[in-house]
Amino acid sequence: MKKNCNDYNIPLTYCLKEQKIKKTNTMKNLIKLGFAALLSMNFMTATAQNNNTENENSLLWEISGNGLSKPSYIAGTFHILCSKDFDLKPKVLKALEKSDNFIMEINYTDPSEMTALQKMYQNDKKLSDLLSPNEAKELDKILIDYGTNLEKINNSSPQALYALLSMKAIPCPQTEIKSYELVLLQNALKGKKNIKGLEKVNDQMKSINDAYDLKATIAQLKLGKEYEILFGKMIKAFKNEDAQSLYTLFKDERFMNAQQEKAMLTDRNKNWVHTMPEMMKAGSSFFAVGGSHLMGENGIIPLLKAKGYTINPVSSL
Repeated sequence: MKKNCNDYNIPLTYCLKEQKIKKTNTMKNLIKLGFAALLSMNFMTATAQNNNTENENSLLWEISGNGLSKPSYIAGTFHILCSKDFDLKPKVLKALEKSDNFIMEINYTDPSEMTALQKMYQNDKKLSDLLSPNEAKELDKILIDYGTNLEKINNSSPQALYALLSMKAIPCPQTEIKSYELVLLQNALKGKKNIKGLEKVNDQMKSINDAYDLKATIAQLKLGKEYEILFGKMIKAFKNEDAQSLYTLFKDERFMNAQQEKAMLTDRNKNWVHTMPEMMKAGSSFFAVGGSHLMGENGIIPLLKAKGYTINPVSSL
């Protein structure tokens, strides 16, 4: 019987042999991690604090000064997109080519990280055991809209439920999905770049767990239609390289409160900015992170500026 990749009881696999990526398995990992991370980073209201010092439309920024011998770069990504919306600009590939290190949120070439990623979507307890009979019945009804039911995903984690939400919002089949991280990773491997991660899968899992419990996840599943509309707006902002609008959309109040913002954006950004200087001192680095992490009062760009770095938008290279 052919296994269904949408069934989160099917174990994830990772294959990296002689620097060649087995695309199907890696794409599956990236899609699942990207969905969970993307949904967990989420959104903002128009009343959010707006940092107008970076109002240029660019998702690629140069980091220089503060003792760096060579500039580094940071690119805001959109973890997964339909092929028709995928547009990797030449300036991004040129910045990667000029860099010594390629650094993602997670190092997908680390087998131990892929093992942790597999566990991220599994649960020791059944979802139904964590809910009252009425709540379980309600979830089962909600899941109909996502093409599954509680029995099929009962051993999954809340992170897997988030993946369902975003998977439904993507307006194309899985076979037509492309990942910025995967394409950049392939180019980095061809260029023999050093591959690193800003955090561990377990760190990301803790952030998600701190931000969202099962009932919060179910509440968001009810907003599937609204998220589909919002997702379309995020794609448009990304294609326009409008980092501020992307950040604003990611923190829509329907999907993220102050506590969730702290766990998923603020704390992680501060941890990353603490780690980035040593990486940049060791060699020119290209950082690829979700676009929602760049802007805002506690975004990576203003946090790096506060450390004394010069940050400039890149229009071409």
